[in-house]
Order: sequence, then structure tokens, then C-alpha cells
Amino acid sequence: MNPAQQHAHDAARFTELVDAADDWSRPSPVAGWTALDVVKHLVEWSRGFLAGAGIELPAVDVAADPVAAWHQHVADIQAILDDPAGRVLSNPHTGDRPVDEAIDQFYTADVWMHTWDLAKALGREPDLGEQRCRAALAGMKPMEQVLRDSGQFGPAVPVADDASAQTALMAFLGRDPAWSG
Repeated sequence: MNPAQQHAHDAARFTELVDAADDWSRPSPVAGWTALDVVKHLVEWSRGFLAGAGIELPAVDVAADPVAAWHQHVADIQAILDDPAGRVLSNPHTGDRPVDEAIDQFYTADVWMHTWDLAKALGREPDLGEQRCRAALAGMKPMEQVLRDSGQFGPAVPVADDASAQTALMAFLGRDPAWSG
């Protein structure tokens, strides 16, 4: 899939959860975060990140209306991906990258992984896809120390050697795969 297609796919799966949420105060597997915080995180950091490409998106109020804010946010990001217009995103941590590639690698991947968190917060069992989880884990393991030092991930949670790829990935990220709220 190209970046626009991948985002449309991953955002649709996350949107299904957003649309089904009935209690935004439910705890999530991310320590100290609620279901609302998961959505807020994805909206807020990505909009700031896009400033590196000279893209200023209108503010959305996630706390006031998480569903409307998420739908607006998805439409805003999809519009950029559908017509990246040769824009380049400059970031001191990632360098200069075409905006669609930067969104795909950093933001869309984050939507995909946080789908697990929101699903768990809502009492659902997420399925991120074994093959994609296996590939993500294989790509992250060589950079483990850099990832841990970034503060973005907690300490790895031990799992059985024969754990599913999704379980192993979530444990690597610092999530308790058995978390149930």
C-alpha cells in the first residue's frame, strides 16, 4: 500500500473504535492515559509534527468532542496524503523527508499501534495482524536502546518464547499484553 492507502486503512480501523466509544474516561494500557488521551495524543502530536512541512492545520478540540475531532483530523491527514504536493517535512530527529513518507512512517504507524491501546481501553480484543506485527518488531529490535532512550516506550514486558507476534510487539513496546483495565 502507498502512504495514502495505508493511512486510509489504519485510520478506518481506529475510527471504528472511536465511533463505538461510550466512555472516554476508561483507562487505557498506557500508564496514566484514558481512552480520550489515546485519541488526543494522536491528534495533537501529529499536527505539531506537520509544522515541519509548513502545514498548519486548524485546531480541533478533542476533549469537547472526541468523535468529531477525530473525524476532522483523519480528513485533514488524508487530504495531505492524497496530494502531498512535493512537500518535504523537516525535523531535527528525522531529517528532511517527503511529507507522505514521514506521515506514513511516524504517524500512521502510531495510529496502527495505538489501535491496540484504544481497543483494550474499550474492552475489545485488537488484531493488528501477525505479519505486520512481526515485521514491525523485527524493524524495532535493532534500535531497541535508541527507542528506550527516547522515552516513547516503557521497559519490555516478558512474554513466552512462543507468544504471538502481536503479543511480542506490545510487550516490546512496554505494554502488558494481558492488560484488561
